Amino acid sequence: MATSTGKERVGDVPSGLWRHRDFRNLWLGQTSSMFAAHMVAVIFPLLASVSLNASLFEMGLLSAAGYVPYIGVSLFAGVWLDRKPKRAIIVLCDIARALLLLAIPVAWWLDLLSVPTLLVVALLVGCFSVVADVGSASILPALVERDDLIEGNSKLELSASSASIAGSALGGGIFQLLAGPVSMLINTVLFALSAFFTALIRGERKGAEGSDGTQGAQGAEGSEEGAEAGQSIWRDMADGVAFVTGHVTVRTLVLTTLIINFFMAIAEPVALVFVTRTLDIPPYTVGLILAASGAGALVGAVIAAPMSRLLPLGRLLVLTATLTGVASLLTPLATLVPAPAAVALMVAMYVLDAAMIVVYNINVRSYRSAITPDEMQGRMNATNRMAGMGVMPIGAVLGGLLGTAVGTLPALVLASLGTLIAPLVLACSHVRTVKRVPVPQPEAEPTA
Repeated sequence: MATSTGKERVGDVPSGLWRHRDFRNLWLGQTSSMFAAHMVAVIFPLLASVSLNASLFEMGLLSAAGYVPYIGVSLFAGVWLDRKPKRAIIVLCDIARALLLLAIPVAWWLDLLSVPTLLVVALLVGCFSVVADVGSASILPALVERDDLIEGNSKLELSASSASIAGSALGGGIFQLLAGPVSMLINTVLFALSAFFTALIRGERKGAEGSDGTQGAQGAEGSEEGAEAGQSIWRDMADGVAFVTGHVTVRTLVLTTLIINFFMAIAEPVALVFVTRTLDIPPYTVGLILAASGAGALVGAVIAAPMSRLLPLGRLLVLTATLTGVASLLTPLATLVPAPAAVALMVAMYVLDAAMIVVYNINVRSYRSAITPDEMQGRMNATNRMAGMGVMPIGAVLGGLLGTAVGTLPALVLASLGTLIAPLVLACSHVRTVKRVPVPQPEAEPTA
């Protein structure tokens, strides 16, 4: 038989999320969307550089367009998603992105395509992508049971990792094959497919319980107040931020994610200069090294669920965050070994770093979702996205300044040591003692 959320069972044993109708449709939609997003991330700069001969400043603006929506749109998106059915909003965002990308080949055929036009399209696509990103993270707890969150997030992360590798590679090939702007037609079709599959979802729950105690109950109470007619969107946004900052567990998880993202952003621009100039590794080999990150992400998506069964949740988070910082130290160590060994160290670093980040992200995302009331999911995820992504452009700028001031090698060591602050915060908090993702207890049967 099937449960109310579409999860089929054989006898009394759950058959797994592949036979969960609504999860299948979410997975198919998100996989299409993620492939399109990674292809667009490659095609946009190629369009600007190759087809439109953009300047370095314009290329920088195009890159920044991917981060700005997380800062300006995330909180509004969270309120919108908590007020309205998430499925319909995700479908709307997919249709909007499909139409916006369709405008690029149309503008090219009409000889109207320019860098400013591309920037506007990139910014608008980024805004709808932020809403869809927050929505996809928020809808999963409304489709599956709490004890299925790690499995669901693992499957979605596996698709994200595959899309990162294949989508990026296909983006460049399709751009070269289909004469630049025409390549956007493929992504238009992929976003349309995402809208189609997401529209097939039927079992989105509303107002289900999902807290881990009194703090979660207070958050739910605040959300009911926020649903009252006439409630200001600014008040709803403030309620979302207050929930994240007031809930000690969610606050700790958001803080550690922010720390990891910030110091990784510091290391990113420095690492590329370090690899190409200090280590003198040729561009082709650099491409292979960077591809190891995608392979590591795939490994992380596969081992996340088994690791969560083998280790208590709190210890697993501390371990994966620690290994992320330790892995990043392999890059400066590459200066101490011959060139072939240096490349091997870099590959090992990217594989281990990406795998541990993915395992960490899957378990943190599942834990946050499980302890957040359903009516607060959108605002919680939006606040987390804004904090985690908002620090990345700041970290990137600081990384460039730090590398200029002290040199690339010391800057990389400092960034790696900074990443280790995150597991220290987790180890000093109550999260360290958590055994597993909490599952709400069923209500007692009423007595006669």
